[in-house]
Amino acid sequence: METALPVVRLRPGADARRIRHGHPWAYDNEVVADRRTRALAPGSLAVLEDETRTPLALVAVNPGSKLFARVLDRDPAARIDRAWIAGRLRAALALRARLHEAPFYRLVHAEADGLPGVVIDRFGAAAVFQPNAAWADLRREDFAAALAEVAGVGTVVLNGTGRARALEGLAEETVVLRGALAGPVEVPMNGAVYLADLTGGQKTGLYYDQRENHAFAARLAGGARVLDVFCHVGGFALAALAAGAASALAIDSSGPALALAGEGAARTGVADRFATRRQEAFEALAALGAEGATFDLVICDPPAFAPSKQALEAGLRAYERLARLAAPLVAPGGFLVLCSCSHAADLARFRLASTRGIGRAGRSAQLIRTGFAGPDHPQHPALPESGYLKALFFRLA
Repeated sequence: METALPVVRLRPGADARRIRHGHPWAYDNEVVADRRTRALAPGSLAVLEDETRTPLALVAVNPGSKLFARVLDRDPAARIDRAWIAGRLRAALALRARLHEAPFYRLVHAEADGLPGVVIDRFGAAAVFQPNAAWADLRREDFAAALAEVAGVGTVVLNGTGRARALEGLAEETVVLRGALAGPVEVPMNGAVYLADLTGGQKTGLYYDQRENHAFAARLAGGARVLDVFCHVGGFALAALAAGAASALAIDSSGPALALAGEGAARTGVADRFATRRQEAFEALAALGAEGATFDLVICDPPAFAPSKQALEAGLRAYERLARLAAPLVAPGGFLVLCSCSHAADLARFRLASTRGIGRAGRSAQLIRTGFAGPDHPQHPALPESGYLKALFFRLA
């Protein structure tokens, strides 16, 4: 006989309708925080009730997190086990199989795929699993087994790094849960070959979210001189070269990332048109400006300058400064692509900061496209922050 799950109750006055209408979180200030609920172990399962004791959902709780309860299933009687995880993975895989012919994509995008706090990127026969919530971290072996069963992957890497885990009180670690890796993995995308380091690279090793923005930039790149700043393993530069760019200069502060970018250029067959420069981005942009360098297509894809609300104003100033330094490097009639992956900076504020920077550089612009993450990064309709990625494509006079 199974033991009944503990109950977590919303405070009087808390908006239970928000949970009923699809929001996947209950915050710590919305929950009755008595001694019993505070004593629950991070990652524990519980039944969430409203103030009238009506069950709302089965949730995973973490008393040490502002996201006190994450909705796992609308059925309070659901059983969260390996079979349940496999069911969610099958639904996620069905979408990606329609979107992509080759098995290289984001397989699970957290709440939007019904697996709160879980990110899984697939790299052919390997997958990188990021359990950014305590409930998923506790079930790492079930996830690894379900991935093997559902997706047929032989290698599963747990990437336990990043700010989200720290907010959950989880330790940083990277470990191979299943299989083995012989080195970086080749990823074919947009006509180029990228190399992803699944154990030592940034995030999961590659940024699949920019795939469609890479493709649009590549449409602008025929015969162009391209500058790719914050290039990581070659992101925009390799796609542009594969589409016929005359040359590409890729700038990043990471030597290992640039080495992978160079190897990707070689395997794509464009190494003769590809150059790298290891330097801090703002310093590099200022130096190129002092040199009088110009390019037909300039892309700046920085890490999150505003990862939290507290960092928003400083982040917006950084985005404005980036635009101000990059705009003078664009030849008349050329294109400037400015990206933000900051959850806290919404599209309107990011666009305003970018436009101000361009104006402060003395340039006028047309906004020709606003890009977002690809459809393998679906948005949760009740979580505006899940639409984190923005890419602004400007044509400068």
